[in-house]
Amino acid sequence: MKKYLMLILFIIVSGSIVQSQTLAERLGYKKTDRLLIINNDDAGMSHASNMGTIEGMEKGCISTSTIMTPCPWINEIIKYAINNPKRDFGAHLTLTSEWENYRWGTVAPRDKVPGLYDSQGYMWKEPEDVYKASSPQEALIEGRAQINKLIKRGVKITHIDSHMGTYQESPEYMKIYLQLAEEFNLPARMPSQATLDSFKQPLFRQMCKDKGIICPDYFIYEEFKNYTTENVDSFWVNYIKNIKPGVTEIYIHGSTESAEIHALSHIADRRVKELNFITSNTLKDLLKKEGIILIGYRPLMELQRKERQQKHR
Repeated sequence: MKKYLMLILFIIVSGSIVQSQTLAERLGYKKTDRLLIINNDDAGMSHASNMGTIEGMEKGCISTSTIMTPCPWINEIIKYAINNPKRDFGAHLTLTSEWENYRWGTVAPRDKVPGLYDSQGYMWKEPEDVYKASSPQEALIEGRAQINKLIKRGVKITHIDSHMGTYQESPEYMKIYLQLAEEFNLPARMPSQATLDSFKQPLFRQMCKDKGIICPDYFIYEEFKNYTTENVDSFWVNYIKNIKPGVTEIYIHGSTESAEIHALSHIADRRVKELNFITSNTLKDLLKKEGIILIGYRPLMELQRKERQQKHR
């Protein structure tokens, strides 16, 4: 009986300590440390985005990337992810197909998610179109299919995020997003608390905490209003210099220079400049000078699974 009570007390005390610690401390760092996740979105979308991801990981500071499972170029990046298991890849949950001449459909069978298709037979171009024509249930079916496809292909994914924010700009879709994070026991990209407050959705970070879903402390969003193709380097230098203690996630769309990327994207020049910056000595020197620690999502995933296992013992 005494041993049983001692065990209960230990669990309560341990839980209290975890709740009082910052995410950085729970990851094994100091409270004052500044940790940075640099995610390259849109892997699998094109050959240029795949090559940008690989170059950014091997020669630059990309610490993680997320794969657009519905897109035609996923086989190339899946092969790389499987052959490089220490690299950090997540699922870039996709409900839209936004480009003019380059489109895609769903992973789930069309008859299971008919509302996700426009009149041309592709996913809708904008999140607002998805909300009008589809439903959270279809988003659940499609999101689950995308994650399962990566897992079945052998990619050990570390997190989820949302292409064009479609899973996060509607409260009902956000609930589906958190359901998927909980179901697959994966950390999730989440807007900063200030951003959620401005969206009048202040409770979603608390919902993550209640479910045991880990998300970085801060996520770039509002700052992008001042972002242009012309100021890529100066924008990121200024932002990174001023990140706060804790875990911050930023994202880019680094792609290699090619006719392909210019044909499919009207912001191709920006994507190429982002890759150039992320592989530059300017960034490497900045991180070293500022004492900023580069991490991926894998430590967050391992921590989440450890803490949730302890909680449910």
